[in-house]
Amino acid sequence: MYHGETVFSKIIEGTIPSRKVYEDDHVLAFHDIEPKADVHVLIIPKKKYVSFNDFVQEASETEISSFYRTIQKIAEDLGIAESGYRLVTNHGAKAGQEVFHFHVHMIVPQHKD
Repeated sequence: MYHGETVFSKIIEGTIPSRKVYEDDHVLAFHDIEPKADVHVLIIPKKKYVSFNDFVQEASETEISSFYRTIQKIAEDLGIAESGYRLVTNHGAKAGQEVFHFHVHMIVPQHKD
């Protein structure tokens, strides 16, 4: 169950600024403020879901499908759909989840020559 406010709920509300990559009625994507790579985007549903499990158990099939189709669209918009990217979701504190609003990290790993 979602409790209180998170930094992501404040970004959705517009009380904390973000560098938006994509936004529609259901999804918001923005650049991570502490990127781990040149491309590091956070993708979140606007509805309040605590974690991956909460999202897949409580969201409608349409919401879930739309969320993941939007991720693919964002990859296309960023020009990384063909070259490759990583999707990461941390579920729970033991897995490293720091913000308890479901989110997906889209990361293009840095390759060393």
